[in-house]
Amino acid sequence: MRRFLIWSALAVVIGLALAGTGYWAYWNFYARFQPVTISRNQAEIQRLLDEASWVSGGGGGEPLYIIGYRDSASTQRYEREEAEKLRAGGVEARVVVFARPDREGQVQSTPAERATVAELWLSRDWSLYERWTATPSRNWTAAGIPASDGNLARSAVVEASREFVTRLTGLLREAGAPTGYPLVIWRDRDGFMKACACADSRSWAFIRDDFSAPDVVAPSGVAEPGPAIPPTTPVPGNGTPESLPYPSLGPIPPAGQTIPPAQPGTPQPATAPGTTPARPTTTPRTTPAAPPQPSQTEDTTFF
Repeated sequence: MRRFLIWSALAVVIGLALAGTGYWAYWNFYARFQPVTISRNQAEIQRLLDEASWVSGGGGGEPLYIIGYRDSASTQRYEREEAEKLRAGGVEARVVVFARPDREGQVQSTPAERATVAELWLSRDWSLYERWTATPSRNWTAAGIPASDGNLARSAVVEASREFVTRLTGLLREAGAPTGYPLVIWRDRDGFMKACACADSRSWAFIRDDFSAPDVVAPSGVAEPGPAIPPTTPVPGNGTPESLPYPSLGPIPPAGQTIPPAQPGTPQPATAPGTTPARPTTTPRTTPAAPPQPSQTEDTTFF
């Protein structure tokens, strides 16, 4: 009886350990990357997204919001690798950028970044956003863009972008959604609002599945037909009607014979214009050498 109890307790411990390990593996490798369905504050979150000044490269279809700041490497990577796939699935990616506020006395944004954020919120110029993200942040000077520092109206726009992010993350936190950048918000095919802190690329596949977007997109221009190849100019002598005719040559005599001179009144073979008529060839006559004569010395005869 005692042995049975020991083995039973050991089996229970092993079973609990296996169940705990299985749950941890499920959560660590799958569940924690799933998006969160928003069940609270949906109306407030949607109103904030509608009022924000987003920029988009077009595409139409269902909107998907990408919130992030300029120096977020994960945000830039997500947009670079996933925007075309989502567009192929009928999604319009709308990007909302903001300038991070100072934290514990440390400045987290540059004057050029703040000026660009204010300009994007005011003009919603997609080409400006493309130039900004294609240029390294240390090289971006915001040339031609009015400065926001010292400008009351543009400074208020920068603060509005920060207030938008603060209110949005607070509403998402109340709904149980994690926050991080890029922060992606969309509605699935059933109309449920979902959110994802998509810093890890293992979360991206769940978004593509909601829109049936492809995992791989062919490079643009591969399937497009190229320009028609113009017809080649015929080369003279290749037999086409536009080419020059081949010259008509006379019979070739056997080796060792000569062509007799043409008699007066005998027509000559036609030759092509610009060519030199072939000259008759003659075989030079040679006199055969005399055979060697024997010569004799005192003890040997040589030839």
